[in-house]
Amino acid sequence: MKIALLDSGIGLLAAAAALHRLRPDADLVLSSDPDGMPWGPRTAEDVTEHALACARAAVETRPDALIVACNTASVHALAALRAELEPAVPVIGTVPAIKPAAAGGGSVAIWATPATTGSAYQRRLIEEFGHGAAVTEVACPGLADAVQYADDAAIDAAIAVAAARTPNDVRAVVLGCTHYELVTERIRTAVQRAGGPAVTLLGSAEAVAAQALRRLGALPEPAAEPSGSLTVLLSGRRSELPASALAYPEGAALGAVRIRLSPSA
Repeated sequence: MKIALLDSGIGLLAAAAALHRLRPDADLVLSSDPDGMPWGPRTAEDVTEHALACARAAVETRPDALIVACNTASVHALAALRAELEPAVPVIGTVPAIKPAAAGGGSVAIWATPATTGSAYQRRLIEEFGHGAAVTEVACPGLADAVQYADDAAIDAAIAVAAARTPNDVRAVVLGCTHYELVTERIRTAVQRAGGPAVTLLGSAEAVAAQALRRLGALPEPAAEPSGSLTVLLSGRRSELPASALAYPEGAALGAVRIRLSPSA
């Protein structure tokens, strides 16, 4: 079984690591776009063009499914990706976990990139799934870029700004950008108020990984032999994992997987 993931950068690590935990025998293909990132400031047409380029590079490795491990690409390019690739290659998008976050009511914050915050797409999700909760959209300028380059000072600064915009009584924070899942605990520390309710953080990696297996009719087998390989595509070029990826536990775990560098491997 081979599953490909695409993103502008290393935000795909969280879903890839989740897949590796569920199926250590699966081959993974990580297709990102360092030459064209960030995607957030691009037009919808540009995002679609870059996402299709990443997908086409990944499809050359003949995956059984493709995960769009990027909220921006899921917003703008999912329909185009499915139109081009399905039914031959199932395409699984990433949706912010607004529904489970809002299910408990109370105060909920959605942390997302400035481009996604306030978008018609996110507002529709809030209208459809946010019933019973007081939902606050929190833009996080610079956070995805800081995570991409593992810039600790910039990460802390961006988290501090977003935390200051987050209601003091927040009960749950939805991580609306896959990059943010790599710094979950740092976000939790910033939003947890002294004497306040315990804050739950909800990402999408685990749900997306499980959905990919369901689409393939495969069951989780975390005890399977860790025989899977890793193919890394940087703007279509076969490579090693970027150094910044190894700064995170998810990247370090994937760094131990055998990397395929030969196109014929």
